[in-house]
Amino acid sequence: MNIDEQVSLLMQGTEYGDEGLRRAMAGELRERLLEAGGEGRPLRVYCGYDPRTMDLHLGHTVTMRKLRQFQDLGHEVTFLIGNYTSLIGDPSDKDQLRPRLTPQQVEENGRTYAQQAFKILDPQKTRIRYNADWLGELSFAQLIQLASTFSLQQFLTRENFRIRWEKGDAVYLHETFYSLMQGYDATMLQADVQVGGTDQLFNIVTAARKVMAGLGARPNVAIILGILPGTDGVVKMSKSLRNHIPINTSAEDMYGKVMSIPDTAMPSFCRLVTRWNPEQISKFEQDIADGSLHPRDAKMALAREITGAIYGDGEARSAEETFKQQFQQGKLPEGLVEFHLAPGMTVLDVLIGAGLAASRGAGRRLIAQKGVRLDGRVLDDPLLLFPGPGVLQTGKRVYLRVVGTDP
Repeated sequence: MNIDEQVSLLMQGTEYGDEGLRRAMAGELRERLLEAGGEGRPLRVYCGYDPRTMDLHLGHTVTMRKLRQFQDLGHEVTFLIGNYTSLIGDPSDKDQLRPRLTPQQVEENGRTYAQQAFKILDPQKTRIRYNADWLGELSFAQLIQLASTFSLQQFLTRENFRIRWEKGDAVYLHETFYSLMQGYDATMLQADVQVGGTDQLFNIVTAARKVMAGLGARPNVAIILGILPGTDGVVKMSKSLRNHIPINTSAEDMYGKVMSIPDTAMPSFCRLVTRWNPEQISKFEQDIADGSLHPRDAKMALAREITGAIYGDGEARSAEETFKQQFQQGKLPEGLVEFHLAPGMTVLDVLIGAGLAASRGAGRRLIAQKGVRLDGRVLDDPLLLFPGPGVLQTGKRVYLRVVGTDP
């Protein structure tokens, strides 16, 4: 690739909320690429991940996909596990205090992260680092120096802090440390480029660059990526909202879940979690727009690409064939999980008991949306005594075999 093509690829999927800032970052990236090429060295690129949970979902891979693009262009990538920042928890997208994890919880979660990340990243070209290595060694004098780069007013301009302040809820001093710690990470890694999502805009564009300059380092280039919506196509992908696509699943499950996203979400998915370059994405969207590619076929191509990027193209093709047999040819999946019906159970009781709804409210909404069927019959009354054994379907692709009374 020439420089223009590299910049186009690496800026693909970025969102800054300000076109001037986007142009500035693209300009700095171009400058760094030219300098690194002239010096015969790779760029130092990193992204930090706080192991606050054990399982990653497709939304977490947005930044990993960008790191992989840098790897494929020959640059040095660091996968930073925030085992020290996790002790605070990033407040960026929260309007309440995050619960603090114990070091033991962080360590246990962190062990699974690299293994899952290597579904995207090249393990031979990835450095794994832990920020406790340097944050744990900071002296109080160094912390004072870091804190002197920011004012309380700057922190209170952040929407989540301001909301809590105006509501009279506590904003704890340790929460403001997070941005400083992330800036120190970038400095210690001597990063040329830092990758993150739009929820990290303040931490990367404002904090990290300012901390680096304050410590005498050249501020890194901020690659800020859009947030992947969940399978509902509206809100951020989240395990707690049950709209996520897990990484530790099967190719068949991932393919099917991508097929369940609304058509309107396809542009975000193709820009953020595929291996496609800007030209391929442009053609994909144009083919849909002019009618030469049917939305159903477009989504199948997208599901095949996303699944192939995680599990390999062979597994993706097999998953597609399974999907066609089950959902286009009317064949039910083999080995359905069974749920034993107890006397007196209502439709809502079965949804909760089988884990098909996270709460009674969620179950009622699913029923109200005509999303629950027994052997093809819509069940629209949550308090109806469950009719009896059969195949229960929720949504487009979740099946469960309900059997007789549990002895």
